[in-house]
Amino acid sequence: MKKTLITIYGPTAVGKTKLSIDLAKLLKCEIISCDSRQFYKELSVGTAIPSPKELEAVRHHCIHNKSINEIYTIKEFQNEAFEIINELFKIHNFIILVGGSGLYMDSIINGLDEFPEIDKMVRDELNLKFQKFGIKYLQNKLEELDPVYYLRVDLNNHRRLIRALEVCISSKKPYSSFIGKKTNKNTFNILNFAIEMNRDELYDKINNRVDHMISQGLVEEVKSLINFKNTNALNTVGYKELFLYFEKKCSLAESISEIKKNTRRYAKRQMTWLNSKKSIKKINHTISAQEVKRTYLDFR
Repeated sequence: MKKTLITIYGPTAVGKTKLSIDLAKLLKCEIISCDSRQFYKELSVGTAIPSPKELEAVRHHCIHNKSINEIYTIKEFQNEAFEIINELFKIHNFIILVGGSGLYMDSIINGLDEFPEIDKMVRDELNLKFQKFGIKYLQNKLEELDPVYYLRVDLNNHRRLIRALEVCISSKKPYSSFIGKKTNKNTFNILNFAIEMNRDELYDKINNRVDHMISQGLVEEVKSLINFKNTNALNTVGYKELFLYFEKKCSLAESISEIKKNTRRYAKRQMTWLNSKKSIKKINHTISAQEVKRTYLDFR
C-alpha cells in the first residue's frame, strides 16, 4: 500500500476537528494541524484548539508548538511538517493534515514558490514609507516595479504589497517572475477533502462559536496578552477586536459583534480559496468518518 496523506480543509466552524479525529481513530493514524494560529501556545480559547479529551484521543502535531514571540514562516512550517510526515510514514499508512489556513495546506500539497533572500533594511524602509505616505505609495510603487502582479494582488492589503515590493527591490526582478515555479515532488498519495456547509447554517455556527468562546474565557485570555498585541500572531480575528475594547475604543458588545462579523468574512475568504481548488473533493458536513473511509479509502 502506498502511503497516503489525507487533507481535510474547510471554513472555520464547519466541523474539521471532529471529522479528522473520528477518521484518525478509524485509520489508527495521527494528525498534523495546519491552522496558522493553533501553533501558538499562548492562544487557546480564541483559536478553538481541540479539547484536552480530543488531544488525548489522537496524537496531534503542530499545536501549541510555538510562541507568539517567535517569527514562524510558512517555509519553516513546511520544513517541519515534512519532517513529521517522513517520520510518521515509517509507522503509519495514513496521516491526516487538517486546518483552515489555505496557504499552509497548499505548501504541503503543491509546494512553495522560491523567493530570494530579503534585505531587512528594505522591509523596514517600506514600512516607514507606508506609515508616512499611506497605502497609495505602495500601490504606485508596485505598479511601477511589477505591473503584472499589480493587476492580481489585493491592493488594499498593505502586507501583500510590502511583501511584493521587498522582493522586487531586493532581487531587482518583478515579484510575479517568481510565482508559479513550485517544484514539490511528493513520494506519497494525497487525497484532498473539503467540508462544505450551507452558508446561513455556517454563519449561525460561527455566531454560536463566538458566544461559546466568550463564555469559555476569551475576554480574559485576550486581556492577559495585551502586552503582546503588536505581535503578528495576535493580528487575528477574535483578538484584535477585543484589544480595541480594552483600549476603550468600543464597548464589549460592539467588540463581540465585530468578532462575529470578521469571522464570517474570514470564512467567506476561505470558501473562495476552496472554490478555486478544483482538485479538492467536496464533502458535505454531515458525512461520517465511516462513510469517508468506505467511499474513498477502502479500495486502498
